[in-house]
Amino acid sequence: MPADRNRKLLVVEDDPGLQSQLRWCFDDYEVILAEDRESAISALRRHEPPVITLDLGLPPDPSNASEGLATLARILELAPTSKVIVVTGNDDRENALKAIELGAYDFYHKPVDAAVLGLIVDRAWQLWSLEEELRHNSLQGASSVLEGVIGVSPQMMRLARMVERVGPANVSTLLLGESGTGKELIARALHRLSGRRGRFVAINCGAIPENLLESELFGYEKGAFTGAVKQTKGRIEFADGGTLFLDEIGDMPMALQVKLLRFLQERVIERLGGREEIPVDVRVICATHRDLQEYIREGVFREDLYYRIGEVSISIPPLREREGDATVIARVLLDRFAREQGCSGLVLSAEAIEAIDAHDWPGNVRELENRIKRAVIMAEGGQVTAEDLELTVQGGQRFPFNLREVREQAERSAVVRAVAMADGNLSQAAKLLGITRPTLYSLMDKFHLRNQDKSPGKVG
Repeated sequence: MPADRNRKLLVVEDDPGLQSQLRWCFDDYEVILAEDRESAISALRRHEPPVITLDLGLPPDPSNASEGLATLARILELAPTSKVIVVTGNDDRENALKAIELGAYDFYHKPVDAAVLGLIVDRAWQLWSLEEELRHNSLQGASSVLEGVIGVSPQMMRLARMVERVGPANVSTLLLGESGTGKELIARALHRLSGRRGRFVAINCGAIPENLLESELFGYEKGAFTGAVKQTKGRIEFADGGTLFLDEIGDMPMALQVKLLRFLQERVIERLGGREEIPVDVRVICATHRDLQEYIREGVFREDLYYRIGEVSISIPPLREREGDATVIARVLLDRFAREQGCSGLVLSAEAIEAIDAHDWPGNVRELENRIKRAVIMAEGGQVTAEDLELTVQGGQRFPFNLREVREQAERSAVVRAVAMADGNLSQAAKLLGITRPTLYSLMDKFHLRNQDKSPGKVG
């Protein structure tokens, strides 16, 4: 059976005889061979194999598993989704368990039984394939609606569902969010879902001088002012049958707000210097990073206009509130910019990922994009470091990725809160937690929450 182009198997093994045996065993895979750490990393970067078999006994000292374990750690750093099966000697169970602790998928003892190892490899590939499909579906969940937006967080999934509902509705929509959160991308998604055949026309109200903004929006007749040598349509007319996107609506001058309000109420415009009322069928989407409620209190934004443009308001979460999205976006941007610069194969170091996860991203996705683009240019070797991103790795305790650690932290926190709420009454605390008193005692001992010099009902 010919090998599936996605069924790649990297075999890291220095024994030529065993290399041939494994190649023969896996004729339905595209087998890539490597004999040492350097060739293994090179093959990993070139072929991106989903499954890897790794002999822990690698040169220069096959009797010492430290080289194999170091290779395993490097592989998992570069390709954390790949499934690594370590192959060890019969008397090397300790190192096999160390490999599992480092993140290996499974282990197998020599001598190699082709049928058994084949089952392990097939199971690893099927699991990788399923996880890859889930990752793809997670990304597509938001991006299929929000084209150009990358996100797997619950916050972005909720945003995508809201855009799906609001898009087909013929209502004025106000997008609220910090600079760099992708308000124009959301506006374009709303336009695509609206079913309108007209064009999407965008104008930034804060980027055009006040004396020019009115003519840009409403157009003008020949001779309306000095330099008006011909009749010119405004952006509102160009958007007829489509969508008008007014970005940074909070920066619109008060005098122009009155004219915009009249248009939204009557759906007709008059060009500068004209007397003819021109009907326009357009959906209006506005966006701002300003606090319009505060602007209304200060008297610089009309309250009646606020309610007219915000028939439906959509809040776009900042990047710091999108769980896990910063790292996902960083990887996608890194691949894109690396290809553009002709240096594909770049990866984020563990410290870079930690720094990205810890950073607050005041500039949101725009800041992340700029940092990644710079890092691709500045990176030396095959890794982008936190230094390349001009980020620092935060000190102190960080959120654990190990599920056991996460579970233990949650359990400890729950026990402490329950005992505090019960004012030290452990019977009541056990009831709050839905467990027995002996179980609570056991948990308190496990997390060192009982001082042996005190009574059992007090937390140490």
